Amino acid sequence: MTENEVPLFLHLRREPFEYGLLPLPNLMFTDGTATLKGVREKLLQNSFTYTVNNNNHSSNNDDNNNDNGGEVSRSFSMRVNATGIAESLQLSEDHARVVIDTLASVLPEHGQGGGAADPLIHASYVDVDSIGADVSDLILFLFIQTYKKLVPRTHKDAASVADVWPSTSAFDGIFATLSPLQLMRSGRRFMPSQADEEAHQLSYVQKHLPNILGLLAEPSDNESADMQVLSSESFEHLGLLFHVRERGTEDRSLSQVAPFFANSDPDMPAVPVPVPQVLDWILEHICAASDNPLEKVLGGENGSPTVGDLDITKNDSCGSSSGCQSGAFPNGYNQQQKDAHLKLTFVEGVNKASVMKQPSNIEGSSVKVLNCHDSVIYILAPFNYATVNGCSDATILLGAVGKAVRIEHCERVNVIVATMHICIANCRECIFYLGVNKQPIISGNNHNLQIPKWFEVESKFQQTKDNPFILPNPYMAAQQQKYNSLEDTRGSLRNTQLDDSKKRELASAIHGHFKDWLYASGNIRQLYCLQSTELDSREID
Repeated sequence: MTENEVPLFLHLRREPFEYGLLPLPNLMFTDGTATLKGVREKLLQNSFTYTVNNNNHSSNNDDNNNDNGGEVSRSFSMRVNATGIAESLQLSEDHARVVIDTLASVLPEHGQGGGAADPLIHASYVDVDSIGADVSDLILFLFIQTYKKLVPRTHKDAASVADVWPSTSAFDGIFATLSPLQLMRSGRRFMPSQADEEAHQLSYVQKHLPNILGLLAEPSDNESADMQVLSSESFEHLGLLFHVRERGTEDRSLSQVAPFFANSDPDMPAVPVPVPQVLDWILEHICAASDNPLEKVLGGENGSPTVGDLDITKNDSCGSSSGCQSGAFPNGYNQQQKDAHLKLTFVEGVNKASVMKQPSNIEGSSVKVLNCHDSVIYILAPFNYATVNGCSDATILLGAVGKAVRIEHCERVNVIVATMHICIANCRECIFYLGVNKQPIISGNNHNLQIPKWFEVESKFQQTKDNPFILPNPYMAAQQQKYNSLEDTRGSLRNTQLDDSKKRELASAIHGHFKDWLYASGNIRQLYCLQSTELDSREID
């Protein structure tokens, strides 16, 4: 097979399965599509049309007829807001709003036909209800709530580690027998790997794909009354689950690559396609999110290994004796998956170290911080998704996260992050400093969590595009008080009548007390680590 003959592949999107699951009983549809079809009809009854024109004016209409005085406009039909979702699913409006916010966090960035993304993705908090969610996207989102994640396998010698956690732990059934440190030392043998989870996601979609297509299908207008067909518009909603990558190109929409829609006349609606034909085509091309069958096919023919054949790429460890570096760790490792299909950066197994990651060593748009103990992690880059799992006694600073953050199974961890959407599950004794404009989702068994109102803004007019989170007045006053105290101390030292030997003695005493504090607080390690990282960066430059 030549390079030009290599088929395209539909990569399963991992984001809906990793960041889109909600523990709401009313979303658990155990009878397959039977109930969901009725829910779809209720949602359509409560739906409206959202219209956007070129002067950013928007409105809700009951039909698609718009008269904008010659202005170019675009209508998004069959949308439903929190009130409609609450009525259709028997939810509270607060929970219905959580459903919309979570769906928005996992929608794909590209729109139908490769056009603009769904307006819900970039909607401001106050506009979400007027924009609403697309009914077809929502139905697919509700269907995948039946997905069950892989769970860790039981430790072979549970008795020997039974005293790690208290008997009544927030981590029962998950980490009750393994602390994050022991988990790191276990070599990850008992935890599902990223590849395991993605293979499980792929198996789930392959099994349920007929039902998924059935939820989007419509009856045929032909003589075959029982034949179900998919229109190109309905087909595009599968972009919630799949994305297309072709060699040397960026993401393209599904209808642009599907042979039954690709050559349609742009001025005429494409002819709907029978569901069995769509099913066969997807099953022929589907693969897991991190799979790279394209490189494997080409590499296999050449008889040489390729990037796609490798599970992870390990960076060389830092030569510094300080036990830290920006790229790899002496007692852990950084999984940077280099291929464009994979788009994941792992920071895993860091123990008693400080690590800083910058845009130059962040691969892709998702970061996972896993099983880090007694460490400080700086992720100083913007990205779309972040997961923090199984960490303890750590401080983790995440750069601006554009889509969603999920934090679970952590203990005594401080997390600082600005994001659109965050879910916290099964954590204890953690502090979360959040820059968000909506309430975080907290689920599972949690104990003694603290979420300070750190970024509560008293006046929206104080916000700027560059700094949407203004320090609240009480914090500003406390900061100013500390600054004034420092200036008073400096002034007193400057005005003290001492000879040069006494000044040197005083300076030495101050430096000595400061050094003692650095060692007593443990901050000396972080100081050395960051200093080493800075030196390494200069050598690279």
